[in-house]
Amino acid sequence: MTDTHAHTGANGGGHARADGEAGKVGRRRTPWPLIVVALLLVIVPFLTWYLTWFGRALTDEELTRYLSDSNPRHAQHALSQLAERIEKGDAAAATRWESQVVALSQSQTPDLRMTAAWVMGLEHKSQQFRDALARLLEDPEPIVRRNAALALVRFGDARCRPELLAMLKPYAVKSTAGGTALTALTEGTHVKRGSLLLKFKNQSGALEEVRSPLPSELAHALVKDGEGFAVGGDLFVLAPDAEQARDALVGLYYVGAAEDLAEVERYANEAGGASEDLKAKAAQVAEAIKRRSQDGR
Repeated sequence: MTDTHAHTGANGGGHARADGEAGKVGRRRTPWPLIVVALLLVIVPFLTWYLTWFGRALTDEELTRYLSDSNPRHAQHALSQLAERIEKGDAAAATRWESQVVALSQSQTPDLRMTAAWVMGLEHKSQQFRDALARLLEDPEPIVRRNAALALVRFGDARCRPELLAMLKPYAVKSTAGGTALTALTEGTHVKRGSLLLKFKNQSGALEEVRSPLPSELAHALVKDGEGFAVGGDLFVLAPDAEQARDALVGLYYVGAAEDLAEVERYANEAGGASEDLKAKAAQVAEAIKRRSQDGR
């Protein structure tokens, strides 16, 4: 009897230890390194989004630092936040960071010049901004020139008129190097700014690309797969973008002159291409220009 009870007790103790070990094994199924990895998979994307999201409010110190940052994303974030402050009526904002915005309008990065032009148009009392925008009318990038022209409308500066008229016309994409087309988009394709239009092999045998400088639709594709082309030739013709055409017409409503009438009326009477809404807007602009001309203004 004594041996039997002892044996039973031993077995019971064995089961208890086994259960305890099983519990420990269960608790070890998620080692801490996996927990850390799981947390990083959540935290890192969040921090990346949070730190690059342009809606995140910046302090004055951050704004000053970001406007001088070599990281274009930081500078764009700061410009976006500065624009928001100006639009909310912060009269001191543009004055405080005026010189930094003007410096960014001379950046090597087209997106920074483009965004700086937009910000400068929100504060139409600054002569520094006005002068910087006038310089941007000669920018090599059409999107920068167009933003500058639209911003100058706020100043009532008629120097923007030629670029506003250009926004109503097709835009030719020219080759900066000769070569042979490998893949080229075809007519009727809708493209965004930065979309790949052409991949080609230059005369040295290296691969190069041509990307769209504007959002548009390809009105004409003048080069096809396998065809050669020379430097300076037209590769594609971009149709006027409806949104930018509307912006240009609004600008001409305020600064358009009698010599602009022919182009505006052509747009109003165009049989195809422009929407009825844009044609109506063009007709309205034409009438405004005529009234202004008659009044001698």
